[in-house]
Amino acid sequence: MAERFASWVWVGAAALACVAGIINVVGFLGYQQQAITHLTGNTSLLGAALVAGDRLATVHLAGMIAAYVVGSALSGLIVQDSTLQLGRRYGVVLTIEAVMLFAAIPLFRQQHLAGPLLAAMACGLQNAMTTTYSGALIRTSHLSGMFTDLGIMFGHAVRGMPLHRRRLALCVVIISFFFIGGLLGAWLFARFDYGALYLPAILTGLTGLGYGVYRHLHPPAAP
Repeated sequence: MAERFASWVWVGAAALACVAGIINVVGFLGYQQQAITHLTGNTSLLGAALVAGDRLATVHLAGMIAAYVVGSALSGLIVQDSTLQLGRRYGVVLTIEAVMLFAAIPLFRQQHLAGPLLAAMACGLQNAMTTTYSGALIRTSHLSGMFTDLGIMFGHAVRGMPLHRRRLALCVVIISFFFIGGLLGAWLFARFDYGALYLPAILTGLTGLGYGVYRHLHPPAAP
């Protein structure tokens, strides 16, 4: 499927992976050192919190997981289709993500739980959008699937099976830009605290608005 992706999809996947990398590292370095997009770890921590009887951590972690799912559900409600078309409402999703990130910044600064909840919701919204249009091939908010795909392809290569070079390149691009986002997010957080989130908020906002303008000027053809 990666062979059918247009060049703008690759650019978008790289940019959104970078955005998620920034958001995740800011959450980890800031509010209770809580990773925003790492649901596997949060689910494990939730189990540990329940066993330990830590009510505050239980509410926090359960809220993070629920917020991510709510964001994903909102994306499914808006996009409504798995066919990648420029006429779909991706601009709306990106604009909502930007609003969530802008709103999260002052809440993070107040050390309010709503800050990471909004950030988690924004990441769920973003990841569901890319997963929907790519048939789960593009996942921008976490890397477990990307590293798994990478390992599978290396295993196939060792056995002499055909190597899907564009799919391999897609995995490398997303992993690399998520890592770059982590580096950039850590650098920005050290200098601007939670103001580091202004960068992903502005990027997604401008992209969403630009996409909306494009869609208005180039409406989809009537069936």
